[in-house]
Amino acid sequence: QVQLVESGGGLVQAGGSLRLSCTASGRTFSNYAMGWFRQAPGNEREFVAAISWSGGSTHYAGSMKGRLTISRDNAKNTVYLQMSGLKPEDTAVYYCAQFATSLYYMAGTELKYWGQGTQVTVSS
Repeated sequence: QVQLVESGGGLVQAGGSLRLSCTASGRTFSNYAMGWFRQAPGNEREFVAAISWSGGSTHYAGSMKGRLTISRDNAKNTVYLQMSGLKPEDTAVYYCAQFATSLYYMAGTELKYWGQGTQVTVSS
């Protein structure tokens, strides 16, 4: 049974920074790409960032590009999302997810498992 547990969310002022963490268990973490998504009230869940199994490839949502760094530590079974220059519109529940493949851009891949989410609130 794969479990993904996010942490690091909270309340931050506009312009501030947060680092989210997601620790996985249940299968070999280093075999799979990981991603971060977010969902604001009344909105669809949207893509934020993704990272390949080794960390060698990353991809970011255009709306947040330049303010994000996704990274992973396979020895700790953990993926991170460093966010800076936060804006009130970044307020959302942030979810990590594990892909079914080692590369997030592999044809036919899917998001196999999801965490429970962590709330990020940015005040103006």
